[in-house]
Amino acid sequence: MITTPALVTKDAAQRLPRLALWLMAAVYLLPGLVGRDPWRNADLTAYGVMLAMAEGRTAWLEPTLGLVSVHASLPAHALGALFISALTPLGVYAPLAARLPFVLLLGANMALIWYATYRLARTEAAQPVAFAFGGEAEPKDYARALADGALLAFMATLGLLQLGHETTPELMQLSSVCLLLWALALPAQRGWHAGLMALLGLALLSASGAAELALACGVGAALVCLRSEDPALRPMRWWVASGTVLAALLGVALHTFRATLDWPDEPAEGLQLLRLLAWFTWPTAPLALLTLWRWRRQWGRRHIAVPSLLALLPLLQTLMVGGSDRTLLLALPGIAVLAAFALPTLSRSGSAAVDWFSVFFCSALALAVWVVYLSLQTGWPEAPLRNAMAVAPDYRVDFQALALVLGVGATGVWLWLVRWRTARHRKALWKSLVLPAGGVLLNWLLAMTLLLHPLDYTRSLTPWVQALAARLAPGACLAAPGMQMAYVAALEAQGGWLVDARADAAQRLDCPTLLLTESRDGGIPEVAGWTFSERVRRPTERYFATLVYRRSAPAASPGPKAPEG
Repeated sequence: MITTPALVTKDAAQRLPRLALWLMAAVYLLPGLVGRDPWRNADLTAYGVMLAMAEGRTAWLEPTLGLVSVHASLPAHALGALFISALTPLGVYAPLAARLPFVLLLGANMALIWYATYRLARTEAAQPVAFAFGGEAEPKDYARALADGALLAFMATLGLLQLGHETTPELMQLSSVCLLLWALALPAQRGWHAGLMALLGLALLSASGAAELALACGVGAALVCLRSEDPALRPMRWWVASGTVLAALLGVALHTFRATLDWPDEPAEGLQLLRLLAWFTWPTAPLALLTLWRWRRQWGRRHIAVPSLLALLPLLQTLMVGGSDRTLLLALPGIAVLAAFALPTLSRSGSAAVDWFSVFFCSALALAVWVVYLSLQTGWPEAPLRNAMAVAPDYRVDFQALALVLGVGATGVWLWLVRWRTARHRKALWKSLVLPAGGVLLNWLLAMTLLLHPLDYTRSLTPWVQALAARLAPGACLAAPGMQMAYVAALEAQGGWLVDARADAAQRLDCPTLLLTESRDGGIPEVAGWTFSERVRRPTERYFATLVYRRSAPAASPGPKAPEG
């Protein structure tokens, strides 16, 4: 007999209104899609690679920036390059064209998490207790309510907010993990479909730059399938094993075995890692831990084993590589699904604690955004404006009426949502995640409307490129040895210059201009064959500056010696 900790009435299994769910997903996906340039560092680097591939300036299998090889993620970079090639002839701004497929990927990830949770919640072991006199939730309604909760948990996770809106290979890796999660959740009747999706997920994960994680997920999933008593999982072991072999072959062929061990060996590093884990996975990680405790007798069952595996392996790799938030991103789908299964076991006091924390934290953050916005627009209060001008003295405030209308509307919806949550739907399973998700959506929308212009000014390299453009000839060749890839990408993609970032670029005779990054001591190094011209500072950077050198004129050779006599 299967014991379950879930006690769910028919009233508690009501679904979230579909219109509200679709609107929340749209608010998460669309802000920031237009009106901004690629942000440094990974976002801008990836965009530079995609644009170079689309324009034919680099090879697709071994791309370069500034003639320097970069870590390739063929599926992600090729996807962006194809959209740029297809849409820019139609007048679409190249960064927007590159961003569109990744917005679609994030939306697909949401759908995969919803359907995976729905399928897992329909399994026999996940069902709630059957009441003696009836009144328990119907399996379909129960599964739908948990799936709604998983999607809310995914959107509420703080770590997804920025990384999920970038055009980087990590989003393709996230899609691969979601695809594998969905494949392992499918019922037995969908055997070969599920197997094919699992194989594809492992292959994409490896080809996208996470070959080590793909192998770990493949081996772990094969063991789960082998040891499972679930008839839907046991036949999957052959598909998963085949996908693991394919992932290994792709990793070797595409050179995506890149992870290096870097365990935290200092107390400060360990503390920093704990801080990353705490804020990055909030608020879903505490709920996931609660699930593991409340469902501890069912760790071997599919609805717990599958998301636990896909959450644990990225978490372990995060620890092994020294605390990479981009690796930790891949644990979020599994954590969100686990968090959903905590909802049927959550006490009233626990639910109230989540609600009150969300209200205070998200409201305080939204208030801070409004204070900064008012200061920039009106000069009151003075402190935020003074601090902003100290960081970016050349910044010019831009007023957008549409942004103000959207910000006011979002704030009004948040106030209504808080009132609605406290007055109605107190029994719904997903009630405890409405305010965390709504608060994240509020602040994301405020940031991408009210503060989009100043954020774009500080996070992008467009002002730096514009400052250089006033001093350098269009399309010129620039030697930039050792410069960071994000800056090389900005020079090529946004400035239109030809860049040589190889280590010996200063010794070559190809370029008339040399760019060096200023050292912290502010010294100007002497470079043989080059004459220092000027210093160009990025408007929002206090320490970083670019030193511009011009090639020295060759010394005049002495004339022929006059004959004696």
